[in-house]
Amino acid sequence: MNILLWHVHGSWTTSFVQGKHRYLIPVNDARDEWGRGRARTFDWPDSVEELPLEQIRDADVAIVQRPEEIDLLPPSLPVIYVEHNTPKGDVPNTRHPMADRDDLIIAHVTHFNELFWDCGSTRTTVIEHGIVEPAVRWTGELDRLAVVTNEPVRRGRVTGTDLFPRFTPVAPLDVFGMGVRDLHGDRITAHEDPPQRVMHELLARRRAYLHLCRWTSLGLSLIEAMQMGMPVIALATTEAIAAVPEGAGVLSTKVDTLVEAAHWLIEEPEQARRMGERARLAALDRYGLDRFLADWDHLLEEHTCGSR
Repeated sequence: MNILLWHVHGSWTTSFVQGKHRYLIPVNDARDEWGRGRARTFDWPDSVEELPLEQIRDADVAIVQRPEEIDLLPPSLPVIYVEHNTPKGDVPNTRHPMADRDDLIIAHVTHFNELFWDCGSTRTTVIEHGIVEPAVRWTGELDRLAVVTNEPVRRGRVTGTDLFPRFTPVAPLDVFGMGVRDLHGDRITAHEDPPQRVMHELLARRRAYLHLCRWTSLGLSLIEAMQMGMPVIALATTEAIAAVPEGAGVLSTKVDTLVEAAHWLIEEPEQARRMGERARLAALDRYGLDRFLADWDHLLEEHTCGSR
C-alpha cells in the first residue's frame, strides 16, 4: 500500500514507517513544516520516499495530522486523521476540527484523547502508541534526573517547565529536546535536540526520568525511557496514569510526593533498578511495535477497502 503522510511528529512517524508499506513523504526546497522530507535525526527504512507533493500521484490512502492538509489532497483519496494532541480551549467541550464528517476516520493515540475530544458523528478509534525498542539499557550511574520535552520555554505550564526548579535541589536536571537551548536555571542543563540514539545513550546514564506534563498527549519519550529500564516519576495526568502501572514508577498530582520520590531514587540506586525493570516489562507489553503495526494494518485495510 502507498501511504501519503507529512513528516509532522518524528518519533511517531519513526514507528509508523517500520511497517510493510511504501511511505510517501512530501518535501520542498525549504524543508519546512510542509515539506520536511525524510528525518535526519531518526533512522527510517528505505521504504520511506521523499517527493514534492505534486509528484505524489499513486497514494492509496492519506494519513492526515493537521486540518490544513485536507485541502491539499485529491478529493477521492481515503483519509485517516491521526489526532496526537489533547484538546485545547473549552475542555471538555472542545469540538474537533474534523467533527461530524462521514468521509474520514479519526484515529486517536490515547483513550484519554478520544474521551475528551468532541468528534460529533465522525467515526473514531484508538491506536495506542508502539515504539521501536531503544538499543541501549538504563545504567543510572549518574545522580542526575532527566526530562525530554520540546519547546519547554514557550509551552511553559503545559510541559511543567515551572516545576523544574522544585527538583534541582535533589539533583541536577538534564533537559533534552527541541527548543531547550533558551532554558536557563540553576543546576539545569539543556541538550538541544540530539540524534535519537545519542539521546538514549545520555538518558540511560541518568538515575530517573521526570514526566511533568500537565496537559499533553502521552509522550513517546516516556515510553522509550520505560523500555530502556528507567524508573519514572510522573504527574498523574492525562494518559500517564494508564501508561505507568503500579510499581513501574511514582505518579501523583502532589508535586511534593514526586520530589520525595526523586530523593528516594537518587539515594537508593538498587530500588531504582528494580522499579526500572518493572517499567521496562510494562512498556514492552503495552507499547510494543508489532502490536502497533498490526493495529494500523487492520485499520488501513478496513478503511481503504470501505472507500473503494
